[in-house]
Amino acid sequence: MSMRDQLRTNGTMRLMAWMAGGVAMLVGLPACSPQGDRMMDRLQEADRRVVFTDPSESTEQVRLLHEWDGRYARPRLVNEGTRPARIREVILASYAHGLPSDSELYGEGFTMLSQTGGTLAEPADIGFFTDRDHYRIPEPPDATTVYSLLMLTPPSGSHHLWAFTSCHRFSGAFRLREGHLDIVVDTENLVLEPGQSWSLEELVYDHGDDRNAMLDRLAERINRQHPPRRGHAIPTGWCSWYCFGPDVTAQQIRDQIPVIKQEFPGLRFVQIDDGYQPEMGDWLITQPDFGEEFDVLCRAIHAEGLGVGIWVAPFVAGEDSQLFREHPEWFIRDEQGQPLRSDRVSFGGWRLAPWYALDGTHPEAQAFLEGLFRELRERYKGTYFKLDANYWGTLHGGQLHDPNATRIEAYRRGMEAILRGAGDSFILGCNHSMWPSLGLIDGSRCSMDIVASGDDMLKASRECFYRDWQHGTLWFNDPDVILLSGDVTEQDRRFRSTVLYATGGMMIAGDDLAAMKPSEKRMLAKLIPPTGVAARFEDTNFNIGRVELPQGRKALCLFNWGDGPLDISVELRGRYRITDVWSEEDLGMHTDRVTIEAMPPRSARLLFCEPQ
Repeated sequence: MSMRDQLRTNGTMRLMAWMAGGVAMLVGLPACSPQGDRMMDRLQEADRRVVFTDPSESTEQVRLLHEWDGRYARPRLVNEGTRPARIREVILASYAHGLPSDSELYGEGFTMLSQTGGTLAEPADIGFFTDRDHYRIPEPPDATTVYSLLMLTPPSGSHHLWAFTSCHRFSGAFRLREGHLDIVVDTENLVLEPGQSWSLEELVYDHGDDRNAMLDRLAERINRQHPPRRGHAIPTGWCSWYCFGPDVTAQQIRDQIPVIKQEFPGLRFVQIDDGYQPEMGDWLITQPDFGEEFDVLCRAIHAEGLGVGIWVAPFVAGEDSQLFREHPEWFIRDEQGQPLRSDRVSFGGWRLAPWYALDGTHPEAQAFLEGLFRELRERYKGTYFKLDANYWGTLHGGQLHDPNATRIEAYRRGMEAILRGAGDSFILGCNHSMWPSLGLIDGSRCSMDIVASGDDMLKASRECFYRDWQHGTLWFNDPDVILLSGDVTEQDRRFRSTVLYATGGMMIAGDDLAAMKPSEKRMLAKLIPPTGVAARFEDTNFNIGRVELPQGRKALCLFNWGDGPLDISVELRGRYRITDVWSEEDLGMHTDRVTIEAMPPRSARLLFCEPQ
């Protein structure tokens, strides 16, 4: 039984035990089908090449070696010559994949906000923000580029999965052109010295009929390379951003405390979001309109028996910040040796911009990060840190203090410094680089910032569901907050609440709790605590999700994403009494199957099934 199956069978308690203990044993890859064998043959026999920064310096003495262990490849690059070689990238495999153009496509992004869906013929952005356009990460204009994970599913066949199982130093990508696949490692124009070798990150190919099982195997292999952080329960709490934004005051936050203690004791922490600081980078200075010294408020929350959650964007600083004015040498530099403004090469930032990015390879920047989080933990009593804008720690196009380091190493060294200071605090990655964060965060935002209704809500929900396999394996998924107040229809409330339930992940309230209506409070109470188990969907239409609960109970998460009514029929495999969670309607006894007729457009149902 896989780790994921154990979590599903035993519910939240088993999930907690895993996070407090060890990692499950690896599940071996099953034997390939003939179709998988053919793809494996293509991969192993594919063209390979080293791309030099200066093509005139190309030399056959730089050799690309593949060490195969079944379907796992451990590529290495070796310089057997007598002169250094500057290398832009390594193409591990370049070949015709042979899959039809109407094959379903899914690819991860380098950043949290970027995912790719659609088909080979018509790739589609799943969310609104992409590595290509939003972050301006350089990509070939004639290819569709995805990062770290690629899955292709032909209409008449089973799934094909290519993925990098590690991200210690280099970023891996998949480039798709018509009928063709290139598997690429970005070596960032680093110099490979004579006699030196580089390990280029492990690659796996898998093939099978069970998409979920394949992703489970991938997660377990990743955990072998990057052991996950353990020891925390799934966080539940309240966040200030969505109701108060950057103009939040200390009094608004204080007003939430009695409501949490009296009505929502299952919310374990208060998370103070962006707005308390005067500039990006000055995390220990309180802006005057906040109304109270930040450390005083944090200690007051702690004194009330609640956890203190603190929003920090640790890798960025504005040019007017005290941090940047006093220590410009700690930041990633441009070609002239000056601090690199991020809007020159990427997105400049959403507030108090343009931003500059701390260089995680600089020893003094590391010391600053370690000291900052130690003070936030010890003096400010922080036990939960939402790390936003973490992508900037991997900012491309600049120069690092350590000229032999990659931007992946810069980020990971910076994060390791943060972890030394933060101790056993919970670390949430937000707007982060996905695979570079492996093993460094406890929770991972799995969607863009949420809105309570409309197309944006639907897109954010799909972003979460494509990543449901990561929850309880790599980290806890964070689907962002639940919003129930304001100009939101009851149908939208139920849709969003069903999404939150189906993720099984972190449960953070985002409304002004003191102003919520009784009906909204009742709905919120039903989501606390989360089950800890992500729904398993039958396919990537995401119409039917199943959550297996203790004592043979189950929950059905049903979604109609379309613009017309939809009948949904679900096989039960037994006899159950079924209740609609949101309406509390008793739907009676059902044997082997339940059918919900004419679900309205853009609606969801959450059904509890009690075995009889």
